[in-house]
Amino acid sequence: MEVSQILIGAAGMLLGAIVTYVWRFSEHRQETVSPAPAPAVAPDLHTAVSLLRSSALVLDREEQVLRASAPAIAMGLVSDDDRIRSDRLLDLVRQVRRDGEVREAEFEIRMRRRPPIHVRARVAPLSQGLMLALVEDRTTEQRVEALRRDFVANVSHELKTPIGAINLLAEAVGEAKDDPQAVQRFADRMRSESERLTRLVQQIIDLSRLQADVLGDDQTVIKVDELVAEAAEQSQTDAEARDIAISVAVEPDLHLRGDRAQLGAALGNLVENAVTYSPEHSTVAVTAKGDRGDVRLTVTDQGIGISPEEQERIFERFYRVDPARARATGGTGLGLSIVKHVVAGHGGRVEVWSEPGLGSSFTLVLPAWDVDEGDHE
Repeated sequence: MEVSQILIGAAGMLLGAIVTYVWRFSEHRQETVSPAPAPAVAPDLHTAVSLLRSSALVLDREEQVLRASAPAIAMGLVSDDDRIRSDRLLDLVRQVRRDGEVREAEFEIRMRRRPPIHVRARVAPLSQGLMLALVEDRTTEQRVEALRRDFVANVSHELKTPIGAINLLAEAVGEAKDDPQAVQRFADRMRSESERLTRLVQQIIDLSRLQADVLGDDQTVIKVDELVAEAAEQSQTDAEARDIAISVAVEPDLHLRGDRAQLGAALGNLVENAVTYSPEHSTVAVTAKGDRGDVRLTVTDQGIGISPEEQERIFERFYRVDPARARATGGTGLGLSIVKHVVAGHGGRVEVWSEPGLGSSFTLVLPAWDVDEGDHE
C-alpha cells in the first residue's frame, strides 16, 4: 500500500513537472516570436502615388493612411494623425474592404474653415490588405456645368419674349388687314422685335466666343482717339433724339493692341448704356488718359445710378438693374458681360463707381501699347 502511494505521488510530481515545462516553453515561444509585420507599401506603388497629379491615398487594414499624394494633402483629406477626414470617403473604403469590389461615387466634402468641394472618388483593393483611394476634385466642373445650365435656361427665356411678340404681332396684322394704319403700326413693332432678337442672338454668339477665350484673328495696334470717336458716333443719333450731349476728351498718342471690333463693341456698349439710362438734357462724358502703363477709358453719365448691392451683379449674364426699362429699350442684359470678357481677354479690368440718383462711371483699364516706328497702321 505504501509502495503504491509512493508511485502515485511520484507520477503526480512528474506530471506537474511536465506541465510546468510545457507552459514555460510556450511562454518563451510567445516572447521570442515577433508580431506579424504591418504590410508595407511596395516601392513601385510608393513612386506612382508620389507622381500622381490627382489625390491618392494608400490605407492599411486599420484604416491608417500609409501614403498620400501631395494633392491629397493639399485638399485636406488627411488628418494630423494620418486618418481620412471625410466620413463619406471612409465609408466607401469600408464597403470595398467588405466585399473586395471596386467602387466609385461622387459626393461633397465639407471641412472646417474650408469651402465645400465636390469630388469623385474611386476605391480599389490592393494586396496584403491595402486599399487605394483616388479622389478627383470636380468642384470647378460642377460650377461650370451649373453655369451652363443657367445660361441655357436664361437664353431660352430671353428668346421666347421677342419670338412670342413677333407671333402675336403677325396675328394682329392678319386681323387688321383692312386697317392700313394698324398694319403699319404692327409692322413697325415686328421690325423692332426682330432687331432685338437679332441683337440678342449676336450677343449670345459673341459672349460664347469670348468665354472660350477666342480673340479675333486681327490683332492690331489701335489709336485710342479713333476708338472713342467711333463709339461716340454709334450712339449719337439716340443721344440727339433725347437732347443728350456726348462729351469726348482724349489724351493724344494713346494706343492699344488687340481685337479692334471687340474693344469697339465693349466701349460702344458702355456709351450706349450711358445714353439709355441718362435723363434728357444731360451729358455723357467719354474720356481716355494714360496712367502708368495703362490706358483708362471712362464713360460717365448723370443717370439713375446703381446701388452697391446691384453693382456686385451687373456683370452677370441677363442681369438688368431696371428690367422694365431694359425691355422698353430693347436691352438684352448681356452688354456688360461682353464688356467684362472683352477687357479680361485683353489683360485688363473694369472699374465701377455709381451712386443712386447721381449717375455712374465705368472705366476700362487696358495695357497701353508703345508704338515703334512703322508699327501702327
